[in-house]
Amino acid sequence: MSKRVLITAGASGIGRAMAERFDEGGYDVWITDIDEAGLAAVPDHWHAFHCDVANEEEKRAVFEAVGTAGGLDVLCANAGVAGPTAPIEDVSLNDWRDCVSVNLEGAFLAAKHGAPLMKQARKGAIIITSSTAGQFGYPNRAPYAAAKWAVIGLMKTLAMELGPYGIRANAICPGAVEGERMEGVLAREAAAKGMTRDQVYQGYASGTSMRTFIEARDIAETAFFLGSDAARYISGQVIAVDGHTENPDPKP
Repeated sequence: MSKRVLITAGASGIGRAMAERFDEGGYDVWITDIDEAGLAAVPDHWHAFHCDVANEEEKRAVFEAVGTAGGLDVLCANAGVAGPTAPIEDVSLNDWRDCVSVNLEGAFLAAKHGAPLMKQARKGAIIITSSTAGQFGYPNRAPYAAAKWAVIGLMKTLAMELGPYGIRANAICPGAVEGERMEGVLAREAAAKGMTRDQVYQGYASGTSMRTFIEARDIAETAFFLGSDAARYISGQVIAVDGHTENPDPKP
């Protein structure tokens, strides 16, 4: 019987790359997203659901379906939003709450409803997508950085709480990932700092020891490893896949 993986925000970007990698590895792939066009474009053999990650009723229904299908081996709590790019005094409470809701509450709800399925089997792996912003202070990104720090605390607590049931929990911290979402971040930071897009891009790249952005596939490979038996004793860990970030405040 194939192992089963559920990936939130799995219709595009990092989540889509994760889903493709687990599919290649023989997993039965389940994804959620709010992107209807993205959901319509995934392979027919994937189980795709429209689901707001911060909506508990929608999320409960998805996990009930996974449970009915036979349980859950790997959970990738991957959904996230960039949030506002602004000095703290210019961040509205609504923007703060929206960012924290998706990034933190989404991961909490995934773990809340995924853990019982894994407890029944007394095994499983939970992988939370954090960020290098969850390892450093990040100027002008207060809601995002706060939420990404928080999911690391959630992950470490899950590792301790669920370890006795044979369930592992880890976090991946991507750095600057090539793609549409990062282009939006570059544009907002350029506008906020009076810089060009290319200046901000080079600032991110030069802030790593390897002087590079990364690809979504790099994150997917790490997630696949963490979900596999090869990582059976790796739990409670924060793994950065970022070319080694040294300076989280990009400058020209």
